[in-house]
Amino acid sequence: NIYKQYPEAREAHRINWNTDHPGCLVNGYLLVNRVPGNFHIQAHSRHHTLNTYNTNLSHTVHHLSFGMPMSDWQRRRFSSFGFFSYEKHHHPMDNTLWHHADEHHAWHHYMHVVPTRYLLGDFWRDRYFAYQALVSHHLQAYNQGDPPEARFAFDISPMAVLISPDHRTWYDFITSLLSLIGGAFACARLGSDLIYYFSGASAGTRRLG
Repeated sequence: NIYKQYPEAREAHRINWNTDHPGCLVNGYLLVNRVPGNFHIQAHSRHHTLNTYNTNLSHTVHHLSFGMPMSDWQRRRFSSFGFFSYEKHHHPMDNTLWHHADEHHAWHHYMHVVPTRYLLGDFWRDRYFAYQALVSHHLQAYNQGDPPEARFAFDISPMAVLISPDHRTWYDFITSLLSLIGGAFACARLGSDLIYYFSGASAGTRRLG
């Protein structure tokens, strides 16, 4: 019995056991290169022999993102422009449950990460860098004897996306207005000429008749 050999383990289990989180709670950060890679979570113990066939790696992702998080001011600035949902495109896996009842299976997640630069103004704090993520998932079956693992694979795009609001200057508005006026005048002049032409042709036909 592990508790007889390591009595402090029983006390640690008693202190850290949480009925709201009966499984493992993993948090932290990784420093990765800008190349394809992956990290995985696997059931393992130095003091227990696990039955790999009955290992269930159902999990909940509370938060997963790339890069430095935006500040509260940047989030408010971002939302004021009416762009797409920040959480949906930058943290698409947040608060998602990945449960499976199949034995000897595990979820694999594949993330295509796109560097994105935002230019939302003329000041330095209006310009910041973030990472969007496109995610797909697959329930992987394992061979007998291979321990299942929850895998998170990522591929960082070598190309970046630049997003900035399209502000129209006052002279663009004046130019558009003048083009509309000129177009309306040209159409009116063309209509007038056509009416004059057909009315003159009709009058000449009556005289000949």
